[in-house]
Amino acid sequence: MHGEQYFLSAFIYLTAAVIAVPVAKKLGLGSVLGYLLAGMIIGPFVLGLVGKEGQDVMHFAEFGVVMMLFLVGLELKPSLLWSLRGPILGLGGSQVLLTTIVFFGAGLLYFAHWQNSLAIGLIFAMSSTAIVLQSLSEKNLTHTVAGKNAFAVLLFQDIAVIPILVVLPLLAVVSNTETSSHDSHGPAFLDNLPDWAQPFVVLAVIALIVVVALYLSRPIFRVIARTRMRELFTAISLLVVIGIALLMTKVGLSPALGTFLAGVVLANSEYRHELESDIEPFKGLLLGVFFISVGASINFELIIQDPIRIFSLVVALIFIKMIVLFILGRIFKMNIDHNLLFTFSLAQGGEFAFVLFSFANQNGVIEKTVSEPLVAAVALSMAMAPLLMTFNEKLLLPRIGTKEKTEPEADAIDEENPVIVAGFGRFGSIVGRLLMANGVRATFLDQDADHVEILRKLGFTVFYGDASRPDLLESAGASKAKILIIAIDDTEKITQIIEYCQKNFPDLKIFARARGRTEAYDLVNIGIQNVYRETFDTAVRMGSDVLHALGFRAHFARNAGSLFKRHDEKYLQKLAALRHDNKNYMNVVRQSRDDLDSLLSREIHEVNDLEDHNWDVEALRKPVDEEH
Repeated sequence: MHGEQYFLSAFIYLTAAVIAVPVAKKLGLGSVLGYLLAGMIIGPFVLGLVGKEGQDVMHFAEFGVVMMLFLVGLELKPSLLWSLRGPILGLGGSQVLLTTIVFFGAGLLYFAHWQNSLAIGLIFAMSSTAIVLQSLSEKNLTHTVAGKNAFAVLLFQDIAVIPILVVLPLLAVVSNTETSSHDSHGPAFLDNLPDWAQPFVVLAVIALIVVVALYLSRPIFRVIARTRMRELFTAISLLVVIGIALLMTKVGLSPALGTFLAGVVLANSEYRHELESDIEPFKGLLLGVFFISVGASINFELIIQDPIRIFSLVVALIFIKMIVLFILGRIFKMNIDHNLLFTFSLAQGGEFAFVLFSFANQNGVIEKTVSEPLVAAVALSMAMAPLLMTFNEKLLLPRIGTKEKTEPEADAIDEENPVIVAGFGRFGSIVGRLLMANGVRATFLDQDADHVEILRKLGFTVFYGDASRPDLLESAGASKAKILIIAIDDTEKITQIIEYCQKNFPDLKIFARARGRTEAYDLVNIGIQNVYRETFDTAVRMGSDVLHALGFRAHFARNAGSLFKRHDEKYLQKLAALRHDNKNYMNVVRQSRDDLDSLLSREIHEVNDLEDHNWDVEALRKPVDEEH
């Protein structure tokens, strides 16, 4: 009977999702709100199709959040995470601190003990990582300024949960609240250790995760990959996430934080895309179940009993957070569009509130009669989060946001060719004209509508559209094409195109333009071998021409340029891997310079041997007077 009930619950959850999400998407509300509405409808307080065991389902489905953070980590290379240290510490730290202070002050008006107010302030400072990241991803806003800043704040909040879990029991001690002897303030594993040893164990666990991900994961993945059994790689992918989550839970840390850290370390792994494709379906399904269980957990009986109080709490929670977030957005110099998106996306409670309120109850910091309406307010604010973002996008931004020129719809592409050229500007047009002159058929894409119009008047068949859009790439025939040439200027879009094609069109050979050495390093590090540095190739040709103009013989000038180019391309691969290792990077640069001197010296001797002359470098010059 227990098994039958399990299948019935699974059937109800999945049916609700399949019906509610397409309807919500059709209405422009997004999948997250669809899941939340489905949970409210099937929950114990509306149709009653699922009982109060929804809380147990939520704890199980929270693993979807853990998987999501792992995938987010895989998208973030350590260098990118380091570049976000300012927003994480500055913006994220300021948000948690200021929000806590404001709620603490407001709480003092209602509670006799300051400990209650501080605990509520800390918990209300959290936002929903799952809802915000899912909503931003659906709207393709993750890589915007607002999206990056929102992610930085969420990451700091996830980290802040750890000290909050430490602070809550201390508040109970300060307020002399009686707690039962079996109430533990930490994991039993750590409670058995001396106080001085606990921090070292926690640091050792974090170090273990980094070492295993950095050094042991590749050999293990290599062995599994050689079996050529897809289900075995899926098993090892899940094993990595579950193992890290279990280890972090044992020492009282956030499992989501641990898997995020492992994801960042594995971001440069050659198995990253395989890990993403294996974990993505589980993450999506579990996140959906999590959102449904959040909706089902909303206590409508409590709301009906005291609606004014509950909705006042919801309004206060959202309004106070919006004020703090908007002020911080102005301080950190976000323009009005990004600031509004940043503000509306984070103005809700978070899933950690359910855990933290429960923990506060256990430790006697907050009475259950106080926490119940607060939990209901958090759940309602999470349910309203997608609506707030839709309100900002559809009603607010069109009226007070930056007025931008409306871009036309992307062209319908009615041809498939072996080559796709993304970007038909100063670089892509040269490549494209060379291909056409030699009878090679290619599909040309460009995002500048005015430029496309001019090119069409000149007789070129160029399609308008953003090549970073998956639907446009697919309609351009990326699944059947042999080669993709990327010649656009936007670095982020270049990365998006490459990562999407590597994941979905593994047989598509990619040739990419880089504007300089730094961008070339980025392309090499994501697996692109055919990198063409815009200024590099031209500069080498110019250098050869200058040698010739100075009197060096033409064939030697050309050979010197070719030799330099081959040498630099060889060391580009080595230096790309060491770009953030300052000491080793400089050593390899010096080695590169010495090797180049040796190569050129050898070239001179080869010319001597070949032409049977005892020349030195000066002898390779032509007398300048002979030119005239």
